Amino acid sequence: ELSEDHDGIIEIAEGVAVGTPAVDALNLNDPVIEIAITPNRPDCLGVYGVARDLAAAGLGTLKTPSQPAIDEGFESDIKIELDFAGEEIVICPHFSGRLIKGVKNGTSPAWMQTRLRAIGLRPINTLVDITNYVTFDRGRPLHVYDAAKLNGNIVARMGKGETFQALDGKEYKAESTMCVIADSANVLGFGGIMGGEASGSTEETVDVFVESAYFDPYKTAATGRKTGINSDARFRFERGIDPASVEEGCDIGTALILGLCGGQASAREVAGALAWKPVTISFDPHRVTRLTGVALENSEITTILTNLGFAVAAKGERLSVGVPSWRPDVFGEADLVEEVVRIHGLHEVVSTPLKKNHAVADPVLNIGQQRQRNSKRVLAARGMLEAVSWSFVSKAEAELFGGGQPELALANPISVEMSDMRPSLLPGLIAATGRNISRGYGDVALFESGQTYQGEKPEEQRRMASGLRQGTNRPFATGRHWQGAAGKVDVFDVKADVEAVLGTLGVSVGNLQCVAEAPSWYHPGRSGVLRMGPKNIIAYFGEVHPRVLDQMDVAGPIVAFEIFLDAIPKPKAKPTKNKPAMDSTDLQPVRRDFAFLVAKSVNAEKLLQAAKRSDSKLISGVSLFDVFEGGSLGEDEKSLAIEVTLQPRAKTLTDEELEAVSSKIVAAVKKATGGTLRG
Repeated sequence: ELSEDHDGIIEIAEGVAVGTPAVDALNLNDPVIEIAITPNRPDCLGVYGVARDLAAAGLGTLKTPSQPAIDEGFESDIKIELDFAGEEIVICPHFSGRLIKGVKNGTSPAWMQTRLRAIGLRPINTLVDITNYVTFDRGRPLHVYDAAKLNGNIVARMGKGETFQALDGKEYKAESTMCVIADSANVLGFGGIMGGEASGSTEETVDVFVESAYFDPYKTAATGRKTGINSDARFRFERGIDPASVEEGCDIGTALILGLCGGQASAREVAGALAWKPVTISFDPHRVTRLTGVALENSEITTILTNLGFAVAAKGERLSVGVPSWRPDVFGEADLVEEVVRIHGLHEVVSTPLKKNHAVADPVLNIGQQRQRNSKRVLAARGMLEAVSWSFVSKAEAELFGGGQPELALANPISVEMSDMRPSLLPGLIAATGRNISRGYGDVALFESGQTYQGEKPEEQRRMASGLRQGTNRPFATGRHWQGAAGKVDVFDVKADVEAVLGTLGVSVGNLQCVAEAPSWYHPGRSGVLRMGPKNIIAYFGEVHPRVLDQMDVAGPIVAFEIFLDAIPKPKAKPTKNKPAMDSTDLQPVRRDFAFLVAKSVNAEKLLQAAKRSDSKLISGVSLFDVFEGGSLGEDEKSLAIEVTLQPRAKTLTDEELEAVSSKIVAAVKKATGGTLRG
């Protein structure tokens, strides 16, 4: 890469033979190693962090440069403030800075330019080059403001809709969810992402203010995604830099500026406090052997962890291990085992083949897996498409569907939109429906079978089959047709889906109770619950509440269902009522119609069950075929008409026997519902 200086003659050391390649003569052939850093290792986003790991593995000795004392000659005229009152998360909990007067900004020294060019950065001026150098050397982003361009103090706060031009030359709007650094008059930049052009340093800069702060990784990532800004600072802050490096980073940057640009430094300004709580793990050294098969002495384990920066102390047969502030990925013993083994050498982990089992293999699918497979086949046969969504949802979506408990929040989420374990399959299905609609694919029918989470205990993890229909996607008709439109989906469409699945899984659907007790994410008047007994809930179904659709920004109506596959009783070894033997007769069934006058509050299911139980041996079926309100009926009354099917077994029923059964039905309905036979 050509430098910016094209004047003069390049001097070469004496004694260099003619014909020597220029890169060798000018010492420009230093090898550059490109390293792929996984998201869980932000400590290795600086050369010092990589060197720490290499030294721990025995490749050289880690050199820690001595930090010269800063001569603080005066108090800073510029103060730092944090203004996050009322915010659930303080995006910038720790901010440090220092005013330096009388600097001379110009071209950075050759050694610094060479190192920056080696990693693909273009030298700009000494102040900017110093911030880039510290970013890649220590993994600690800094920012330098031209103090003459600041108005009053510096404050970290949320955006208020202001616009500003960033260092990339583009104009951005600071929304209320974004952290900004501002003075009393203007926004100076996005915290942890990019500074503004108006307050940046130039070669004419004389007084500077050095910023070193800590920004919340998740909020920084969210701001970066919204703005589309990709910067070296964002790359580090959204992965989680060392929270204990705030004040040290300010001193490192100050020392370099004083050494290369001159000037006089003020006392360090600090707002907030260290955003890190020490973590100590009680570690059993034998876990290394149990988890990996690698046998190591306690002394070697202690040496490896100490070289990686962990504080290790013996506590009886265990080790007390203090996790350093720059390792946000270490939580428990398994993490420590990984650290020890990767430094010792993964090649020491011996591959052990699985034992061959020559006996007859057990069935591949257990009962839960069989139910999932069968439910998928039924729903696919009913015209629905299978979807696979994330097991993580945002906290707001989790709370909409009965979740959001602290124990279900992820310790290290991918993003704020995936911060909690899902309490239901519906958030993912509804979101997928919204994406389909926005792309012009309406009339959606989707289903998913998977796990949901109600708590941190194993028994609070549930296996479910859920689905939804939107627009006109009814079970056997969709959209418009010359014979007639399909019409909007309704609660009975998904009720039929549920009954089809349950019937395939061996549930006697006719024996289930249907009650209007669906949870809050369903429409209270257009939903229901199928249960087996008073407590065993088998399924929810109904229209999704408009409030939920509004908050998820998805067009309705949407009808949905949730089937609790684990709540279905397991089949017994011998035939039961769920698997009845065929019982046929050559006698014709007899059908009788009854119309009962009942209160409007009476559930039709209650009436049907009462009629069926009046003579369970003779009555083979009861169904509702008409509901009537108004007319000559009272305001609080309705008429429910049912058809009762009588199936004789031994002989044809006489008129007297039919009347006796009819009387039993009328009496049973009256006792259960207070209803009377309508004249």
